[in-house]
Amino acid sequence: MTFSATPEAGPVNPQATTPAEAASRPLVQIDGLTMYFPITSGILVSRHVGDVRAVDGVSLSIRKGETVGLVGESGCGKSTVGRTILRLYRPTAGRIVFDGQDITRVEGSSLRAVRRRMQMIFQDPYASLNPRMTAAGIISEPLEIHGVSSGRERRDRVRDLLATVGLDPDYGDRYPHEFSGGQRQRIGVARALALHPDLIVADEPISALDVSIQAQIINLLEHLQDEFGLTYLFIAHDLSVVRHISDRIAVMYLGKIVEVTGSRDLYERPLHPYSVALLSAVPIPDPAVETRRRRIILTGDVPSPSNPPSGCRFHTRCWLRERLGNPERCVEEEPVLREMATGHQVACHFAEEVDGTVEQVQVTGRPGKGAPAGSAGGGGPAGAGTVAGGAAASTATSPAGTSLAR
Repeated sequence: MTFSATPEAGPVNPQATTPAEAASRPLVQIDGLTMYFPITSGILVSRHVGDVRAVDGVSLSIRKGETVGLVGESGCGKSTVGRTILRLYRPTAGRIVFDGQDITRVEGSSLRAVRRRMQMIFQDPYASLNPRMTAAGIISEPLEIHGVSSGRERRDRVRDLLATVGLDPDYGDRYPHEFSGGQRQRIGVARALALHPDLIVADEPISALDVSIQAQIINLLEHLQDEFGLTYLFIAHDLSVVRHISDRIAVMYLGKIVEVTGSRDLYERPLHPYSVALLSAVPIPDPAVETRRRRIILTGDVPSPSNPPSGCRFHTRCWLRERLGNPERCVEEEPVLREMATGHQVACHFAEEVDGTVEQVQVTGRPGKGAPAGSAGGGGPAGAGTVAGGAAASTATSPAGTSLAR
């Protein structure tokens, strides 16, 4: 493989730092990130009548070389977080710090220089590729925009990128409609790799693909991370896939992050009632455990992000609040993201009460305090659905030889 992993641009951050400082700081740090979309009324005269609070005060860090999974129901603000980090949206409030540089208000040539180091893999492999451009043209477009290489050197680099993602280099003359869904997504991955970025935001990159192809794409992303030292923000609603690929997981609900912890810790000890409900939809590959589990069905609908509930945004659907006698604190006071254990943060006033409950025990399939491992969990009326495992049911092998198995 001849694809060079050496970036051709100089450092984005103009401030001098020591190697130790650069190694210790996160690659991405967002603090109080807020993204509102205005709601207007009127035809001749447009009036601002409200806001859709897609992201409302999110704080998160991503270390260099790690994969952070971002999960939650549809409409919770996951994709908006990723697009705002890349400055496809200009944030309403908060800070975005990339490799030590505040890029919250950066514009023009300075923003373009930053974007060489951060790229995106879009969710829909059919809509994200220009149907009038060949695969080679799509992959070479970032190189052309940023003035990287030219002529034969650029053509060779495109062929190397196609080979890197497991496609025949001669396919560069084909148009998107001539490829399958999985092949199109590989072209999207190659385009994201063209400028050798440090950060890739993968926005549900496998949700539109068949299960067997999902496993291939996941294996490809892991292989490329090992080869090029990539950092991922992996946005998805399939918790089985997120568990496989992520080092840490952040759970979002209605524009807020409600829990952040290591991937294994979240599955073994979820401490937010919403995380417990999400995990109840993920099958455990042990028939003896799975037959004892019951799905936690959340009551009611997801509130509108234009008019979110006061206090804890999850309190209108929370099974734990109902069990505790509907305390008013959940309605009146917004919970902060607090440290429950090393590296485990939870935004819930009563997170301590979740540990050892029948619901948590069932979800994790482990014994807990005050509840037998085989107890039946709480349920409720049919309400809003949660996510279900997809790629977890498959086993596939990528060109790199790694296997995704459950």
